Amino acid sequence: MFDQLPEDVQDIRDLARDFARNEILPGAQARDHSHEFPTALVQQLGEMGFMGIFVPEDYGGAGMSTLAYVNALEEICYADAGVGVIMSVNNSLAGWPILAFGTHEQKERYLAPIASGAKVGCYALTEPDAGSDAGAQRTKVTKTSDGNYVLNGTKMWITNGPQAEICVTYANHDPDQRHRTVSAFIVEKSYAGFNVGKVEEKMGISCSGTSELVYEDLQVPAANLLGEENKGFTIAMATLDGGRIGIAAQALGIAQRAFDLALAHSKARVAFGKPISSNQAIQWKLADMATRIEAARLLIWKAAALRDRYKGQGLAVMQEQSSQACSMAKLAASETANFCAYEAVQIHGGYGYSREYEVERLYRDARITTIYEGTSEIQRLVIAKNLLR
Repeated sequence: MFDQLPEDVQDIRDLARDFARNEILPGAQARDHSHEFPTALVQQLGEMGFMGIFVPEDYGGAGMSTLAYVNALEEICYADAGVGVIMSVNNSLAGWPILAFGTHEQKERYLAPIASGAKVGCYALTEPDAGSDAGAQRTKVTKTSDGNYVLNGTKMWITNGPQAEICVTYANHDPDQRHRTVSAFIVEKSYAGFNVGKVEEKMGISCSGTSELVYEDLQVPAANLLGEENKGFTIAMATLDGGRIGIAAQALGIAQRAFDLALAHSKARVAFGKPISSNQAIQWKLADMATRIEAARLLIWKAAALRDRYKGQGLAVMQEQSSQACSMAKLAASETANFCAYEAVQIHGGYGYSREYEVERLYRDARITTIYEGTSEIQRLVIAKNLLR
């Protein structure tokens, strides 16, 4: 399918690789320990076009393809998956739904600051009782007599939550009706009633902020309804398709880094008078890692290419043609990241268990990829539903 990437994709991948390995990778371990949000790196990524990579140039973005996006994101996540997920959420979960469903005025107001890195975006869907069951939205929206909206409720596990100034969020007109009465909104951090709640201490991807968002009579102008009333669940599910290949690319970056470190260590580490790479047990681990990485990469490229191919034919057609591929890519890549990180620690032996060695961080970073933006179990349900349709 891909003998060679298009030239523009190769160029953006190479640009991302140089920046990631020269500017992001050297500080990755320190950020993992300090949990410091990489403000300067985010601004640089914005200046280079990575924070709004597929946003059209008319709205301040780089105007590139989904295939370019996943290749660039893999390179950023190779260096630091925490930095990469900030970029992923900004593109896939904040920028894309505004681009796909927003009015011209909404696009002009919000896409340029997101794409430039001047403002960070987030996506607030998950709630205490609405995780994999995303239709169980309990955040309540009430329409006022002047046509505006008031939101009350709590969102949780929101990536970029502590830092985001622009938030695509969801609320339910009648929670008893579940997904049928959900609407989507664009809210700003400056709006009255918008509060950042508990900031989570996470197992991995430590430099990316994750928090609750608490809405207490959050005042939202009528102009900030995204799409139509009661169509929010459709927007949420369409958004997650694109988000899944973003997380797949993140997982792939982690897997590739884990493999490269394991390969180098296996050649350098001597036991019983010879490099451990000469042992068949280690060779088989490396062979399995490399094979799974290559398979995951091709699945990601296929999913991205399908979205690019069909996006001009409307959202419904693009989803029909690419949804299964996106779930397959996310499932394969996230499982591969965990497999490769595990084997990389095993190949490093006791060194791999030490926080001084990078594979220990990769092991922790990989774990989230099978959970957020749809667990592996949810991906299998999506794939099976498509197969049985």
